[in-house]
Amino acid sequence: MNVLKNRLKDYRAARSLTQADLAVMAQVSRKTINTIENEVFVPSTLLALRLAQVLEAKVEDLFYLEDA
Repeated sequence: MNVLKNRLKDYRAARSLTQADLAVMAQVSRKTINTIENEVFVPSTLLALRLAQVLEAKVEDLFYLEDA
């Protein structure tokens, strides 16, 4: 079974953004960013694309599948 993992925190930190900064830029709450980073919440395709756009990354660089 595959599990969705992410590198959102790494990409955010590399740009010196706080969770709150990224939340404003992606038009979501800071809690949403936190729950995505902690792999509690799986973002919609639209949100994943928006995050990639804001962070100037490819979606597949931010999110990837890992075997459980």
